[in-house]
Parts: sequence; C-alpha cells; structure tokens
Amino acid sequence: MAITFSENIFPLFHPTLTEDLKDPCPVFDGELWHVFGSSGTVRSETWNILHATAPDLYGPWTEHQPIRLPVKGSGIAAPGVIFDAGVFHMFVQTEFMKSGGRCEHAVSNDGFNWVVLQPALLSLPGTGEDGIYDPHPALIGGRRYIVYSGMPPFSRVPQPDIYLARSMSDSWFGPWKRLGKILDHNDLPHHNPREHPDYEWGLEGAQLVELPDGRILLNATCFLPEGARGSRQRVFFAIADDVEGPYESLGPVLDPGEPGENGHSTVMVDGTELTLFYQSRRVATDHRWRFGIAKFNLAQPKLSRSA
Repeated sequence: MAITFSENIFPLFHPTLTEDLKDPCPVFDGELWHVFGSSGTVRSETWNILHATAPDLYGPWTEHQPIRLPVKGSGIAAPGVIFDAGVFHMFVQTEFMKSGGRCEHAVSNDGFNWVVLQPALLSLPGTGEDGIYDPHPALIGGRRYIVYSGMPPFSRVPQPDIYLARSMSDSWFGPWKRLGKILDHNDLPHHNPREHPDYEWGLEGAQLVELPDGRILLNATCFLPEGARGSRQRVFFAIADDVEGPYESLGPVLDPGEPGENGHSTVMVDGTELTLFYQSRRVATDHRWRFGIAKFNLAQPKLSRSA
C-alpha cells in the first residue's frame, strides 16, 4: 500500500538540453539548490552527468552544460553527491549495464568545476560485486558510508543487490571498508525474483538516511514481479535499527499512475517532514523520464516507530 503524500508535484520541469532526466540527487549549498543526475536518452542508453540549479527546491530550475569528468567508462552517470564542510563530494559510476566499473570520487567548491581523485571502490571480478554502480554517500551516526548496487557475473540481464562500504578515515576520502550485502532480491516479496520467467532488473538507486528516532531508512528501487515491461519500476522504503540491517521493507511507496513507473530517488528529512525527489515517466510526459517532488509526514502509521 502506497504512503499518503501531502503533496506530489510532477513533472517538476521539462529539460531543454536532453530527452530524459534520471537519478536525481538534490543538494543545498547554503545559498543555492543543485540537482545532479543523469541526462540523456533511453533510446540508446547514452548518458551524461546532469547539473541544474535553482533558488528553491521547486525551481525555477536552470540547466547547465553536462559535467564532463576525465574518467573512462560507457555509463558515467547517476552521481551521488553530498555537500560537507564547504565541499561537494561526488561519487559516480562508470558502468551499469556490464561487468566491471568503478565508483569514482570527485570534489568541487562550487558544483561546476570538479577535480577527480582516486576511485573510492573498484569492482571485484567473479564475485557479487563483479559490477558496481549507483553509489550514494550517507552520513549515519557521524560515520561516512557509501551504499551502492553490486551484481554478480551475468550472461543476459544484470541482477544487482544492495551493498555498503564505510570510510576508515572518518572522511569522504576513505579508504573504504566493504561491509557486504545489506539487501538481497530474496528479502523483498514485491521484487521480481531471479528465476522470474520475464525477469527485468535488480535492486538499484539505493540511499540511506538516518531518521529522527535513530532508525535507518533505506530508499531504493525495485521491479515488481507482475506487469508489462516498462511499468514495473517502483520506489520502495525499508527500515532497520542498524545501518547494516536487517532491513524490513515497507513496500512500494508511491503510485506513479497508469500507465507509468517511478524509480531512483533521493530522500531529504527535515524534522517530521520527508521530501522524496524522484524520477518517473507516464503518458503525460510521452514516457520520457522527468523529476517530481512528493512530501509526507513521518508520523503517519506506516513509518512511525509504534506502527
């Protein structure tokens, strides 16, 4: 059952420089809102790193030229960005549809000009992290983490699960200790299982947020076990008492309307108000991916500790 949102604005804006907008990560630098993400087209799965700015989270948004990082890969996109002590830290994938890949780390003072440092994480060939992508930084209990998707070797379709790493230096510069898998396909009854005859995709777009009551919210994307392809993708939430889990899923939280789907999103918590900045596509957008914003109160039964 979907959570009841007090407001839901979609689409937030229409891009002028690209066809599709995906993987939003909004960041406030104290004066200006930035949204980083993926800009490109699903027609060819060609993507760049999106950057847009606005005086308010609701806009008006100004698109800027895509961020070009001096790194190699066929899927450089889906950045997870955090603004900490006056510095933007970007963690970004280099692949997402094939094995290999890295979690690159770049820094910026203004969100426009970036310097690439040493990679934060490399894929581990032949393991459950044979391919890695969708990294997102998280500050939990004063410690720094990266949550990301990791997939074993595959011959047809990637089947990623959710993994976690923790900084060993109490900074975003690492080194990073892998903590292993924190959420598996089999943990979610609302996700297409690996043996599904029309399996579509795995778990991705994960983010971790510490709630006011100390619990950990995992915000991620699943693919429903039923329905036509292109209509199964959903934002879901899961809750845990510890950052490493175990996580109990609350199920898909936002109905995209039909026909349509939603996915990769970023959660922001301010007191008892949760803001979900998400991607979705519907008939109204000619099935092009756009961004939306939805809000709800954390005190409602589905998320309250007493539920």
